[in-house]
Order: sequence, then structure tokens, then C-alpha cells
Amino acid sequence: MKKLIAMCVLVAPLFATGAFAQNAPAAAPAAPAAANTQQNKMKACNTQATGKKGDERKAFMSDCLSNKPAAAPAKNSQQEKMKTCNAQATGKKGDERKAFMSDCLSK
Repeated sequence: MKKLIAMCVLVAPLFATGAFAQNAPAAAPAAPAAANTQQNKMKACNTQATGKKGDERKAFMSDCLSNKPAAAPAKNSQQEKMKTCNAQATGKKGDERKAFMSDCLSK
């Protein structure tokens, strides 16, 4: 019994390393890298994402790597509206400013 256990212990690593599988077909050579591999996409998206940080970068990289076309920014996004309306509301105060901003942002 001890001999059988010892033999199994000695033979088991041979099966794990594939010593008995020498007649197995060799793995096919790697195909040349396609023009748009994941690694190439990552490089391209990474260079385009320079200057972006945090959640903005995550969202951009996700869209870029999934090969979806990036959504074009709205012509007059809410943030741009706020900037424009704030600039126009200089000098106004209180209820006058509030009414102006409400009207400006709703356009």
C-alpha cells in the first residue's frame, strides 16, 4: 500500500506538467495582431482621454473601448446655459435675478 501511494505521488507531477502528453498537437502560432485589437483600442482611447479625470474619464474610456460612437455634446447643454445666463444676469439681484434666471434657463 505504501508503495502504491509513493508511486502515485511520484507520477502525479508528470501528468500535471504534460510529460506524457508529448504527442499532443502543438498550439497554433499566434495570428498577427488585428488592426483594432483591444490593446490598440486601449492605447488610442488612453491618448484621447488626456486631461479627463475621475468619472468623466471612466465614462469616456467605457464608451471608447466599447466601440460606441461618442455622444455629441448638446448644442446648448444645461451647464452652458447656466454659464450664459449667469453672465447675462450680472447686476441683477433678488427676485429680479431669480425671475431672469428661470426664464433664461427655460429657453
